[in-house]
Amino acid sequence: MEAALVSAATGALRPVLGKLAALLGDKYKRFKGVRKEMKSLTDELTAMHNFLLRMSEVEDPDVQDKAWMAEVRELSYDMEDAIDEFMLCVDDKDAKPDGFMDKIKISLGKMRARHRIGSEIQDLKKQIIEVGERNTRYKTREVFANTRNTAVDPRALAIFEHASKLVGIDEPMNEIIKLLMHDDGRVRTQPLKAFLSVSRNPDLMNIMRTILSRVSNQDYASTEAGSIQQVIINITNFLAGKRYLIVVDDIWDVETWNVIKCAFPMTSCGSRIVTTSRMNNVAHSCCSSFSGYIYNIRSLNMMHSRQLFHRRLFTSVEDCPTHLKDVADQILEKCVGLPLAIIAISGLLANRESTKDQWDQVKNSIGHALERNPTVEGMMKILSLSYFDLPPHLETCLLYLSTFPEDHIIKKIDLINSWIAEGFIPKEGTHTVHESGEMCFNDLANRNLIQLGGTDKYGLVKICRVHDTILDFIISKSIEENFITLDGGSNLTTGKQSKVRRLSLQVGKQGNSVIPTSLVLSHVRSFNVFSDSREIPSLDQFRHLRVLNFRNCYQLGNYHLGNIGRLFQLRYLNLRNTAVSNLPEQIGHLRCLEMIDLRNTNVRELPEAIVNLRKLVHLLVETRVKFPDGIAKIQALEMLKEVNPFNQSLNFLVELGQLKNLRNLHLDLEKESTTGNTMGAKECKKAIASSLHKLGTHNLRSLTVVYGDNFLQEPWCPPLSLQSLMLYWSPFPQVPNWMSSLVNLQQLRLEVEGLRQDDLCILGALPSLLILDIIGVRKSRDRLRVSGEVGFRCLRMFFYYIQDEGMELMFAAGSMPKLEKLRINVDTDEIKLRTSDALNFGMDNLPCLITVECALRGRVRSALEAARDAMVRAAGTNPNHPSLIFV
Repeated sequence: MEAALVSAATGALRPVLGKLAALLGDKYKRFKGVRKEMKSLTDELTAMHNFLLRMSEVEDPDVQDKAWMAEVRELSYDMEDAIDEFMLCVDDKDAKPDGFMDKIKISLGKMRARHRIGSEIQDLKKQIIEVGERNTRYKTREVFANTRNTAVDPRALAIFEHASKLVGIDEPMNEIIKLLMHDDGRVRTQPLKAFLSVSRNPDLMNIMRTILSRVSNQDYASTEAGSIQQVIINITNFLAGKRYLIVVDDIWDVETWNVIKCAFPMTSCGSRIVTTSRMNNVAHSCCSSFSGYIYNIRSLNMMHSRQLFHRRLFTSVEDCPTHLKDVADQILEKCVGLPLAIIAISGLLANRESTKDQWDQVKNSIGHALERNPTVEGMMKILSLSYFDLPPHLETCLLYLSTFPEDHIIKKIDLINSWIAEGFIPKEGTHTVHESGEMCFNDLANRNLIQLGGTDKYGLVKICRVHDTILDFIISKSIEENFITLDGGSNLTTGKQSKVRRLSLQVGKQGNSVIPTSLVLSHVRSFNVFSDSREIPSLDQFRHLRVLNFRNCYQLGNYHLGNIGRLFQLRYLNLRNTAVSNLPEQIGHLRCLEMIDLRNTNVRELPEAIVNLRKLVHLLVETRVKFPDGIAKIQALEMLKEVNPFNQSLNFLVELGQLKNLRNLHLDLEKESTTGNTMGAKECKKAIASSLHKLGTHNLRSLTVVYGDNFLQEPWCPPLSLQSLMLYWSPFPQVPNWMSSLVNLQQLRLEVEGLRQDDLCILGALPSLLILDIIGVRKSRDRLRVSGEVGFRCLRMFFYYIQDEGMELMFAAGSMPKLEKLRINVDTDEIKLRTSDALNFGMDNLPCLITVECALRGRVRSALEAARDAMVRAAGTNPNHPSLIFV
């Protein structure tokens, strides 16, 4: 991925360079004085930007370099603010003079503003030059990008611990041995064994020579060869026809594994290769190379957590003083079974008095910049290895997570939108910027730096959280780089810089959340509020704000939005779950605004000025909201939720079809009569059908319709570009014929009054369908048969819920050949369980099945138990041995 626009490493230098280039264009050529300053700045800032990028790869820069980097970053933010002010002043088209004198006043005002901002830019230029000269003056050595910290990974010493000190390994050891054995007795004895660690920056020649030395018992010196290819050949030749066990520890990337694996010949002698990695994609690559298994290390349970914790503080669990047992368990709950955290915290407590007050103090500090001691420092060094392996844009995305309070449930969509608004996510190739944000989120999850939370029924991740230990680490990094300022009432966490760049307002220990008057807020770029407080400063103090997040501030009222029109750089506005009932007309001044979330507010009508937001991409509102005419002016719009056509004017419905970039639309067709809209239902349906057809010729990919039964049953031309169609409270008598035209459809949810065999034929013929969710009002007359002829060649997930249904469905051989997840409901009152095959619906004919979810219902307990046993037998007949989950 290309460099992010804004990053923790380079600050705002990249966007500054882009804006300087714009100022040197023809549009601004009449401002000769300012342009002269811009030209001399560009070369200096370009050199600084490149140097900062190189320095971002150095794990532990010296003190002078850190200070210089911080100065440059801070100046880059100030420079961008000044350039933005200048551009606003020059490009302001809202000022409409009323007469000659008014025109003179406006011109003089703009002239004074340009002169003031020009002076600021000149002053910043002097500061930048001084910073560069000062660094050159005192710098005594050249630092190169490939300089790496060679400190020993603290985990490397763990292999020298005595076996008696190991905790919680019996069960994992037995499981791993079972996987290694795999019914092959030859594995019990391995004449050739080798263990080596790869590390983050491997010397592959050294690694391959080490493997050769250890399996062949040669001296390392005698393994020298002309090239790495020759060493690989020597290893392969030596291992050919032999049985061996090789453990390759700590692989960081797939490319390294692709080289190492070349040395291991495929033999039938019962050899085994064990690899470890903290990266999920590396694990899958290693697994697929030799048809192996992935074993995910599990957290310690509470019993083993206590054992590890107390061993490091006392002789045994029994020796823990009674008055400390409860607080000890509370500390362990925060560590959630992570040995690294348990060891670090126990090491910290070892230097404290064994009093409840002291232990409570440590418990409350977890996740809030723990004080340092050797074990905590060791933990931080281990986390640093993962942090410095991140590319700059991912480092920045990770640091932004320090915005959120401890144990906060983070909504994935809100997080990605905040990243985008801050300029952390560049658009890459053919992907949308939001898709690039999803890739960043998945990359952090793949590296186990965030913990994925709940998913929806279709397996899509919706939330995540940050473990307290990692949160503590990124908070310390954010403070060091003045990336985030945390305000928790009486607790203010800031770095040495006086200017606040990103502010997170959290609830303090006393429940208060008041911003100290000493904080300068004029350069804040992101303001997130995580407390329900009325004590929120006036928005006119946040002149350069990009992100404004008031979600769940239930006491937030209309008056808090006063002066919002002054936030000329605002890109993200989240008012979800607030008491706001009106948006001010000045919202139309926010020309950079890209996302608004007004769900679960009291807003019932959008101001006419909303159509002036030409860069708006996401607009999320309640279904009762009335839109003004002119929606077609917002051509950047990609997501629009939730629109009730019966609340809108005919002009709005017609213009809806003109949104050429709209990708995601949510319609609620529940008829409302409280809006005073006199448009007839027939006219409304005709207009919305026409607009949907037009949107299908543009970019519409996802359509959700609620209460659309009467509308969707009528003959119409559906949007052929649809990839997702989700229908709620919209039952069909049968699957409509128009669905067969949706050749691009990948996900479908629909409700059918009575499913027929012909309906299955229509759905099975959809060539791209991956997820099918069918809800039936009543059970079918006959048992339906899914066969290879019916189709469903690509289907991966099938959800089949029919009211009062036994299991009136049969999977024949060759049906749904790629199905991985099946969810069904079984009513034991509707089926007879006297025969052993009462629930034998052909589960054994689904060769790729991984998960079966079954919802059992019934009034008779014995029938429920019999149904459960029957389902277990049915799952046992499947050759893929799917997991069976009763829900």
